[in-house]
Amino acid sequence: MSKRKMVVIFVALLLITNLGTLVVGNFVSVMVGNRVILARSEYEELNDVYRSNAKIQQVKKVIEEMYLREYDEEDLYEGQLKGMVEALGDPYSVYMTKDEYERFNMETDGIYGGIGIIVTPGEDDLITVVSPIEDTPGERAGIRTGDKIIKVEGKEYFSSTMDEAVSLMRGEPNTEVRITIMRRDKEGNTESFDLNITREIIRLQSVKSGVIQDDIGYIRLTAFDNLTYEDFMKALMGIQSENVKGIVLDLRSNPGGLLNVSVDIADELLGEGTVVYTEDKYERRQYEESDSKMVDLPLVVLVNEGSASASEILAGAIRDLDRGTLVGTTTFGKGLVQRIRDLPDGSGIKVTVSEYFTPDGINIHGTGIQPDVIVELNEDVEGIGLDYLDQDNQLQKAIEVLREKL
Repeated sequence: MSKRKMVVIFVALLLITNLGTLVVGNFVSVMVGNRVILARSEYEELNDVYRSNAKIQQVKKVIEEMYLREYDEEDLYEGQLKGMVEALGDPYSVYMTKDEYERFNMETDGIYGGIGIIVTPGEDDLITVVSPIEDTPGERAGIRTGDKIIKVEGKEYFSSTMDEAVSLMRGEPNTEVRITIMRRDKEGNTESFDLNITREIIRLQSVKSGVIQDDIGYIRLTAFDNLTYEDFMKALMGIQSENVKGIVLDLRSNPGGLLNVSVDIADELLGEGTVVYTEDKYERRQYEESDSKMVDLPLVVLVNEGSASASEILAGAIRDLDRGTLVGTTTFGKGLVQRIRDLPDGSGIKVTVSEYFTPDGINIHGTGIQPDVIVELNEDVEGIGLDYLDQDNQLQKAIEVLREKL
């Protein structure tokens, strides 16, 4: 008999013997300040635990006695935990096993093995590509923002099983993975096709920079990971040393990442004021502020439908505080904040804890941020950024808008 099963049976027996002797009633009085409130008694709480464990054991017994196939008892245990979080109905809240949590932390650190795409659970219950990461196997294979990943290695996956799909797409470098993409064109027609992609070590070079036409600084942020702020500051000091007169900040296809990194970068670009505030279910607010110290140069920000989460926090603050002009297309629209909690066995849980609001009190979840100057990217563009300046009509427009500010 496994140790876990012995513990559950022991707890159940202990509860059975105690239930007959607890006669304290269903509620107890508790003094809070000058108020008396009714709280659930220990009896009720223990009774709930007993009922929950009893039902779990009944279901497990049915599986043991009747299920046709072999199964792993540890998988059943992990499945209970996953199912509990999935039952919230929130695609951004997930329980991660030890292996899944290790891979998640590797991605947050900016280095992992995989194909280089950022995905999110879609409202249609399909795994949706937020953006491919620049110069990775996924981008070179032609994966686009908005693509749906419907199969990995021939097996169907949905939003509820996205973590498993992501685990399959990651793996050892120089190994191949087959994914099935569903793509919808502008007329609403869909097509499905397979891509065989060779995995690589993905090191997120989250900051790229340069100088355009001798006097315009350009900084592109492709993610907000643990290394982004340090790399951003190096890029910022580098272009300032060239005596640039203005900055184009490119947040296109940046799926977000760490909120605190986004706030730190905002603090360098904004004057004194609120960057963002969050509100939880108890209506408690937490404000993130910037100080008066700032880079006082004209600013234009490029965004598109792949700009999400932390990117939208930065873009929203720049817009609301009238610090710069937004150019491009409407952003992705993710206005929820998740927190990570380590669990003792090395697993972890990510849970949605609050909504975030721009300085003007706007929650952009599901709607995104509409730029001040709307410019669709030309369809024949091979890429975006400095390397494609002669083709990138959105970047060309951003330079034009910035020139008007100089």
